[in-house]
Amino acid sequence: MKKKKLHFIPLGGLGEVGRNMMLFGYDDQYIIIDCGVQFPDSSMIGIDFIIPDMTFLQGKEENILGVFVTHAHEDHIGGLVHLFKVVENIPTYATQLTAGMIETRLARGGQLNKTKINVTNAGETVEAGPFKVEFIHVTHSIPDAVAFAIHTPVGTVVVTGDFKFDMTPIDGWGTDIPKLASVGKKGVLALFSDSTNSEKSGWTPTEREITPTFERVFEEAPGRIIISSFSSLISRLQQVTDIARRYARKICVVGTSMIDNVNLAKKLGYLEMPDDSLVTLEEALTLPDHKVVILCTGSQGETTAILGRLSTGKYYAFSIKEGDTIVLSSHPIPGNEEQVSKVINRFLRMGAKVIYDSLWSVHVSGHACAEEMKMMISLIRPKYLIPIHGELRQLTRHKVLGTMMDIPEENIFVIENGQTIVFEANEAKLGPKVPASIVLVDGTNVGDMNADILYQRERLADSGVVVVTLILNRGNNSLVREPKIIHEGLMTEKEMTSYQAELDELIASTIARKNGQKNTQSQEALEKNLEQALRKFFYTTTGRTPWIIINPFYL
Repeated sequence: MKKKKLHFIPLGGLGEVGRNMMLFGYDDQYIIIDCGVQFPDSSMIGIDFIIPDMTFLQGKEENILGVFVTHAHEDHIGGLVHLFKVVENIPTYATQLTAGMIETRLARGGQLNKTKINVTNAGETVEAGPFKVEFIHVTHSIPDAVAFAIHTPVGTVVVTGDFKFDMTPIDGWGTDIPKLASVGKKGVLALFSDSTNSEKSGWTPTEREITPTFERVFEEAPGRIIISSFSSLISRLQQVTDIARRYARKICVVGTSMIDNVNLAKKLGYLEMPDDSLVTLEEALTLPDHKVVILCTGSQGETTAILGRLSTGKYYAFSIKEGDTIVLSSHPIPGNEEQVSKVINRFLRMGAKVIYDSLWSVHVSGHACAEEMKMMISLIRPKYLIPIHGELRQLTRHKVLGTMMDIPEENIFVIENGQTIVFEANEAKLGPKVPASIVLVDGTNVGDMNADILYQRERLADSGVVVVTLILNRGNNSLVREPKIIHEGLMTEKEMTSYQAELDELIASTIARKNGQKNTQSQEALEKNLEQALRKFFYTTTGRTPWIIINPFYL
């Protein structure tokens, strides 16, 4: 009789930070763990975000038993809107706050009717075909985060999700260490563990460590305090709320995602922000500056978020002025460092005081450092370790930590997206690879973007564009009138004027009849020859290679 196998299929989050998504399969039945987005780097001009490649799911809609979500950060739930465009009528399982945030996001994306969201509390177990998924509470930078102990016919595997061991969390609800130890005592085949901070020694500081810093901010700020953080960082919002009330400052919440998450967290009891402490933006602008604190989005330097628009003077409601204190209560996601730095510099030029993580302690990570990772291994005692959630260097460092905990090197799999692992009879080996390329989202376009388009955008940003419009005689390809040249992002109008005569002569000579004979160049050859001549001309005169567009019309 053929032995059945457990398959681990990572579609995102291994070898990168973000777009976390993985599947477990047994007997051609699957469960999905998370479905998030990744934020683009500065080279991906115009791209909104990146989602997992869901090609593997196509044709398996009837075999997918459910989506299980560890917590409500964008890199774990942001791709669900796109997932339910690929597969429908698949149940979603999440804790209360996570479920609420998923519901809000799906409703906004018009996909709420594509899934049934089942609220599942920590300590509960969901049966889905051959899988029994046990929810175990862990501490992270958002409430209601969980790890999963997934019991299968082949053995138990544990997925930590994002976690840390904060012994004094703001909400008083720490990681369920006894439950993790209990699962480990019963035997665990494999541990799939967060690797984000594997290169950082020691322990992640408690959230309470930054309270004195915020106290100092409120003590010293002469005017308005504007605090930007992740809208899902509920514990940070609670800290600010408590301190603001002690300093008799009214709280103003701005930004769609911030308002939505504050209202949801208040409704579900995860955030105590009394109504008498809240004011609208219009009311805040009428109060004395020293009586106001504004909570907003944009701590990652996003140009369309509130903070980004304030930094460029393009926010409609108010502007930054001297006396304002701006706090960026987050750490830049890899790839966002440059745009965050630009936002800080703009505010400094406006005369504001800017406080950020490398200057004052206004943020702590939600991820475990090295000693906590070793503690998780010690509690779970797995036979196999598979580092997840991190770039290759972070996964590799996690492997080193695993060997320190006496896991044999051959039992630690450092893999990247698309590389599957097959578990059978208490053994593990690499399986086949599946599609796991990046899928770019640009507005309403999903997956239609490619490297060529990104290259074109990069060229436009770097060297500009030149469009040459020609009116030609259909019979002999001769110019009927002088060419019209439009240029953007290359040189000033004054510079272009100085080259105009030379350009006209170059264009005319390139397309003119040769030796009095009829020019027999095809339209394609004519455009190619002219493009090459102009590219050489602009490189020689400006040192740049703009994108050349030839636009011929025949009479």
